[in-house]
Amino acid sequence: MTKKVAIITGGTGGIGLATAQKFVEEGIEVVLADLDEEIGHREADRLGVNFVQADLAAREPCRRLVDTTLERFGKVDILVNNAGFQHMASIEDFPEDKWDEMLMVMLTAPFLLTKYVWPSMKKSGWGRIVNIASIQGLVASPFKSAYVTAKTGLLGLTRTTALEGGAHGISANALCPAYVDTPLITGQMADQATLHGIPVEEVPEKIFLQSTAIKRMVRPEEVADLIIYLCSEKAGAITGASWTIDLGFTAQ
Repeated sequence: MTKKVAIITGGTGGIGLATAQKFVEEGIEVVLADLDEEIGHREADRLGVNFVQADLAAREPCRRLVDTTLERFGKVDILVNNAGFQHMASIEDFPEDKWDEMLMVMLTAPFLLTKYVWPSMKKSGWGRIVNIASIQGLVASPFKSAYVTAKTGLLGLTRTTALEGGAHGISANALCPAYVDTPLITGQMADQATLHGIPVEEVPEKIFLQSTAIKRMVRPEEVADLIIYLCSEKAGAITGASWTIDLGFTAQ
């Protein structure tokens, strides 16, 4: 059988890289997409996969990412929309250009990539789309207006994609993790400390884990394991769902 082909955005670290590693173990061809070309080629070479440098804050790179994958493999079976970043500020102080950039990367780009892989998946009669949302698509936080808006919108996109894709064998699901132990999260600790007026070393306990039942960060591999399941034949009846991996955060 021909190997499945997967595109993973934000693929050179954290959840994306953990997912790529597990896809390789499953015999899936992987195309990593990310901004940093040096890191991208290094990780792709290490895993024996492909890398495409893509700035998803613009439309053309989204099109080029899919076209490059189709030229190389002739199809796309799996799309993992994982790329994202955070910027923290009050609504009053939030930079308008940063708002535009965040919504482009985390909401418009997933829509465009879904649109561009759709004909290939429809032709194959099989496709898996996994959108990495957040518990903050379900429960808002202050100082994250663009992030919360993008992640909430991504859940809506997931549901609509599921409804349109079902007849063609295409499923779409969203993952809503709590704080995952990645550079994205550790990189915002100083901002969190400043905004809440606490020492940096107190941020994990007082901010990240204050409302969780399990008092540790989510591991990237734990998210990747669920992605693997949702992209398998075993999950063929699952679509349009928002899966929480939130350490019990939303159980309250």
